[in-house]
Amino acid sequence: MHPPHTKPPGQFVADFFTTFTEAVVHGSDDPAELMSRFYTRDVVQVSDGVPLDWDRLVAHLRPVRRNLRAFRFEVHEAFADGDRIAARFTIHARLRKGGNVSTRVHMFAEFTPDGLLRRAEQLTRPVDPTEPETGK
Repeated sequence: MHPPHTKPPGQFVADFFTTFTEAVVHGSDDPAELMSRFYTRDVVQVSDGVPLDWDRLVAHLRPVRRNLRAFRFEVHEAFADGDRIAARFTIHARLRKGGNVSTRVHMFAEFTPDGLLRRAEQLTRPVDPTEPETGK
């Protein structure tokens, strides 16, 4: 992964999650090996109050690999302060069963100098995929 400071924050966030998700969905790597290219071993990602450590994140990859058919990350805004990034983005996904789903994410994250995700706090909410973006 590239260091966070080498790209504008919005581009870094879009590239990070797009590259990671592409590897999850289309790759054949072991999920733990794949995770090690994007996350630190001591990662903690809190999503809507639920803490996910390394093991829980690895376990989450298997159903994603099985069920996600298409995806796109739309970054609305992102700000960086060193290795910390705050971003607001929408994940657009097409699932094997269940059709299209869009999720708005508000994330505060800390990355290592070499671009691995160390810690993230995320608040999410489902949105209508046709809902116009506001607040720019």
